[in-house]
Amino acid sequence: MAQRIPPELENKLARFQSLQAQYARIAQERVAVESEVAETQKVLKLLEEAGEDAPVYRMEANILVRVDRNKVIQELKDRLEILELRLQKLKKQEDEIKKQLDKLAQEIKQLQTRLTLGKQGGAGG
Repeated sequence: MAQRIPPELENKLARFQSLQAQYARIAQERVAVESEVAETQKVLKLLEEAGEDAPVYRMEANILVRVDRNKVIQELKDRLEILELRLQKLKKQEDEIKKQLDKLAQEIKQLQTRLTLGKQGGAGG
C-alpha cells in the first residue's frame, strides 16, 4: 500500500515550490534591470564624454531625429534613478523570499524527521 504524504507536509512542499518560482521570477527580473542599468550608465558616459556640440539622435517612428543632448542626458539620469530604485526593491524582495525559503526548508526537514521517527517508533511495537 502506498503511503500518503501528510497534509501538513504537502502544504509546506507546495508553499516551498511556489516560493521557489517567485524567487526565480524576481531573480530573472533583477538580472534584466541590472542589464538595463549597465546599458544606461554606458550611454550616459558616452554622452557626457562627447562634446557639447556633438549631435545626438534618437530613433522615433523608424527615423532618426536630432535631439537636445542635455535633455537626453537628464532623461537618462532620471531613468537610471528609477531603475536603481527598482533594483533595490527587487534585491530586498529576493532576500526576503530567500529567508522564507530557508525557514520553510528547515521546517520541512524537521517535519520529515519527525514523521520518519514516528514510523520507526510505531513499527517496533
